[in-house]
Amino acid sequence: MSAAQSQTQVVKTRPLNMQDYKTLSLAALGGALEFYDFIIYVFFSLTIGHLFFPHNMPDWLTQVQTFGIFAAGYLARPFGGIIMAHFGDLFGRKRMFTFSILMMSVPTLLIGCLPTYDSIGIAAPLLLLLMRVCQGAAVGGEIPGAWTFVAEHVPTKRVGFACGTLTAGLVVGILIGSIVSTLIHKYVSDENMLIWGWRLPFLLGGVFGICSMYLRRWLKETPIFAEMQQRKNLDKNVPVVTVLKEHKHSVVISMLLTWVLSAGIMVVILLAPTYLQKVFSVDPVVALQANSLAIIGVALGCMLFGTLADKFGFAKVLIVGCAYCIVAVGVFYFSLFNHMDYLFITYPLAGFGVGVIGCFAFFMVRGFPPTVRFSGLSFSFNMAYAIAGGLTPLMMSLLTSLVSVKAHPYYVMILFGLGVLIGIYLLDEKKQNISGELK
Repeated sequence: MSAAQSQTQVVKTRPLNMQDYKTLSLAALGGALEFYDFIIYVFFSLTIGHLFFPHNMPDWLTQVQTFGIFAAGYLARPFGGIIMAHFGDLFGRKRMFTFSILMMSVPTLLIGCLPTYDSIGIAAPLLLLLMRVCQGAAVGGEIPGAWTFVAEHVPTKRVGFACGTLTAGLVVGILIGSIVSTLIHKYVSDENMLIWGWRLPFLLGGVFGICSMYLRRWLKETPIFAEMQQRKNLDKNVPVVTVLKEHKHSVVISMLLTWVLSAGIMVVILLAPTYLQKVFSVDPVVALQANSLAIIGVALGCMLFGTLADKFGFAKVLIVGCAYCIVAVGVFYFSLFNHMDYLFITYPLAGFGVGVIGCFAFFMVRGFPPTVRFSGLSFSFNMAYAIAGGLTPLMMSLLTSLVSVKAHPYYVMILFGLGVLIGIYLLDEKKQNISGELK
C-alpha cells in the first residue's frame, strides 16, 4: 500500500485531531472573509447607485441597474465555478482554493478605488460591472471548493460537522458585512459617505483577502486528491462532461437543495431587514440588530444540523430540520403583524431553522466520486444559485408589491416543504447515490 493510500485509509477511520480543527478553522475563517467581499456590495447599494449612475436618472431605474450589477455576480458564478472546479479536479483542491481568494480580493480592492460617474461617465458602471463579474466567478469556485476541501480532509464520520462548520463560516461573512456597514454608517457623515466613506468597506475587503491568502498558505492538499494523483486516477475527460453523463441524479438533487438554501439565505437573512423596514416600519438599527442575532442563529444551526447528519443520516435530519424551519419561519413572519415585541426571539429562532442548510453539503460532496467531485458540486450549486439567487430579490419585490406582503414567508415555507419531500425521497439510501464513505 502506498503512502498516499495509507494516509487516506487513516483519514477514513481516525477521530478528529488538532490538524483537522486547524484546517476547519482556517478554511471557515478564510471563507467568512471572502464571502464578506462578495456580499458587502449589497449593504452600500444605495450609495453606489447614487455615485455610479446619472443623477437625473429616476430612482427606480437607478436601483434596478444597481441590483442588476449585483445580480451579475450571481450570473458569473457558474462560469467561474466550472472553470475553477475543472482545474481543481485535475491539478489539486488547494491551488484553486487559494486562487479563488486572489480573484475575489483584487476586484474588491479595485472597487474601493474606482472613479465615479461624475469623473469618467458611463465607464464607471461598466468597470463596476466587470469587478462584480470577477467577484462572482471567484465565489463560484470558493464555496464548492471549500466544501470539497474540508470534506476530504476529515474522517468520513465527521463530514457533516466539517461542512456545517464551513457553511457557518460563510454565514459569519454576512455578519461581518453587517457589522462593518453599521459602524461606517454610524460614524461617517452622509456627506463624507459620498466622498470617501463608501470606499472603506471595499478597501477593508482587500485587506481581508490578503489575510485569507496568508491563512491558507498553512493548508495542505487533501489526502484523497494526493492518492488519486499518485495513482494517476484523475479524470482524463472534461470533468463536468462526466458529471452530466453519469451523475444526473446527484446533479438534480443538489440543485433542488441549493434552491431551498437560496430561499433561506436570500429571503430570511438578506432581504428581511429591508422587508421589516418597508412593510412594518421597523427602525433600521432595530432591524439590523435582530438580523445579526438571526445570522448567529444560522451559524449555530449549520454546525448542529451538520453534526446531526453524521450521527443520524442526512435524510432524517433534512426532514426534521426543514419541518422545524417551516414552523419557525411562519411564527417569525406572521407574528410581525400582531406581536412585534417578539422580534428578537422569533427572528433568531427562524435563523436557527435556516441553519439546516449546513447539512446540505453532506449530500453534495458524497453524491459525486472524488475524480469529479469538485466539478459536480460546483456545477450543481452554482447553476441553481445563479438562477434562484439572481431572481429571488426581484421576484420577492414584485410579489410583495402586487400580490401580498406575506409572499416572503409563503415562498420560504414552500421551498423548505420541498426540502422535506427531498428528505422523504432520500430515506432510501440507494437513492442518495452514495456508498456511505468518501471513497
